[in-house]
Amino acid sequence: VQLQAFGGGLVQAGGSLRLSCVVSRSAFSMYDMAWYRQAPGKQRELVARIISGGSTIYPDSMKGRFTISRDDAKKTAYLQMNSLKPEDTAVYYCRADLGGGVYWGKGTQVTVSS
Repeated sequence: VQLQAFGGGLVQAGGSLRLSCVVSRSAFSMYDMAWYRQAPGKQRELVARIISGGSTIYPDSMKGRFTISRDDAKKTAYLQMNSLKPEDTAVYYCRADLGGGVYWGKGTQVTVSS
């Protein structure tokens, strides 16, 4: 399974970005998808998760500005990020889970300037 994440870039504080993660395999609708991020010198952390069927899970610290969604027909998961802050600067990774298998994309850099 290959995951390709894109959509990152440089944005000013207060701006928005939408990340996309395309999955190479069929049966995408069966995968649980998630976005993680890792800032320099910090551990990778969960940003949002969307399970097969569409229910979403957000850590308390991520609620309000991040929205995860999926389009099963396009085999794509999205992360809409609004009101971005400099502390959101990180490499954002998408992850797919199915039947005990865990698959990661290579990540896309998001840089928020103040």
